[in-house]
Amino acid sequence: MAAKGKGGRRDGALASSAASLPAPPPAFAVPDDVLRFLLERLSPAELVRAALVCRGWQRVASYLAAARPPPHLGYIFHPCDTPPPPPIEETSRGNYPAVFVPVDAAAPRLSLHFAAADAYRGFGIYEVHHGLVLLLLFSRPEALVPRILVRDPASRRRALLPSPPRDAVPDDKWRRDRKVIGVAVLSRAHPSRLSFEAVCLTIDAARPRAWVASVRDGACTWRALPRSRNVKINFDPKWFEHRCVHAAGDIYWHICNSGRALKLDPRTLEFSFLLAPAQLGDSYAKYRIGETPEDGSLCIGSAEDEEFQLWVREEADHSDNGWMMVRRVSLHSVYNSVPRLPMDSVSRLISTWLSDIDAGRTGKVFIKMQGYGRYSFHMDTRKLERLETDDGKEYGNPIYAYCLAWPPAFLAPKDVDGLSGRKRTLEKGHRCP
Repeated sequence: MAAKGKGGRRDGALASSAASLPAPPPAFAVPDDVLRFLLERLSPAELVRAALVCRGWQRVASYLAAARPPPHLGYIFHPCDTPPPPPIEETSRGNYPAVFVPVDAAAPRLSLHFAAADAYRGFGIYEVHHGLVLLLLFSRPEALVPRILVRDPASRRRALLPSPPRDAVPDDKWRRDRKVIGVAVLSRAHPSRLSFEAVCLTIDAARPRAWVASVRDGACTWRALPRSRNVKINFDPKWFEHRCVHAAGDIYWHICNSGRALKLDPRTLEFSFLLAPAQLGDSYAKYRIGETPEDGSLCIGSAEDEEFQLWVREEADHSDNGWMMVRRVSLHSVYNSVPRLPMDSVSRLISTWLSDIDAGRTGKVFIKMQGYGRYSFHMDTRKLERLETDDGKEYGNPIYAYCLAWPPAFLAPKDVDGLSGRKRTLEKGHRCP
């Protein structure tokens, strides 16, 4: 029997008033400026989930995703034993297979079983970009454009690219004297597929040449571009570092004991030289090119004479080759905290140098201390941390920051062919010497 009285009447009134309330507005009725204000505060994973609500949310999320740097998941490197102090040579980085170390416990742990098959043994990492890992054989002929092993740790896809055909350059008179420097990822069409462009840099008779591999879902085609007319390599190509650095939209190869670096514009595939600050280059200081953690601007770092310096690109009358020093930090007390590191300045100068600016834009740089380990140094907090694996090995050189291919395909701008918008004239005359 139903209850009667004031309580029953009150419940009925509440039910009646609730039924008369208007239905809540749909998700797409939220104004775009309000929605943008809310979604820009989400993490990358939360932003992807929000984009699945409706098309309106996906449109706003796509706009926000394009403006964000790719999520930084961790680091990939070849571990190595800590070598003896100078002047004994450093052990080879290829003694141990590559490993992945996540940024924190919440980051996914990617699988890096590169050498699962006998056919893939002996490969070492030479490039990590757009979520792809490019590997080459450690032992290979210097004059032959090598086969490239490509891995996507996030999707576990892989491809072994063939070498360019022998007739890629007609009457190839540079074949015997060619020097292969390294490889780089130019662009990636869809993070969900193995569709991308990569470039192999060679020096042909003192002129750099770009060999471009276009991969579409595993099918690979090569084209050889003409030798550079603007750049001449007037030194032994052995002084090139084999791995590249992506910074502020361009690709750089460092040159040992040099005041300049080789630059490649991935949009036009034109080569040029970038001069380091004369204060560094003229004194043969070891500098590293990278990006500032705040806005991704082009920068150069150095850690010579127990002092860290950071330079940014700024064309001004009082600049140094177009660079301005924006940060200077003494490392003397920081180095004093390292066990067994020599106290005299000469031994420290020989033993320590800046090996990299963290490409994950964490505000950290990596410092190599020959015989005493590898460390990360935070530019703001000035905290020095030892970089070693669980089994006591140190992080090998270089340390590649692994960032997820971003944005996801369903949030990426639509592109007919997925290429990087470079001049279509590159498709013509690519066989010219």
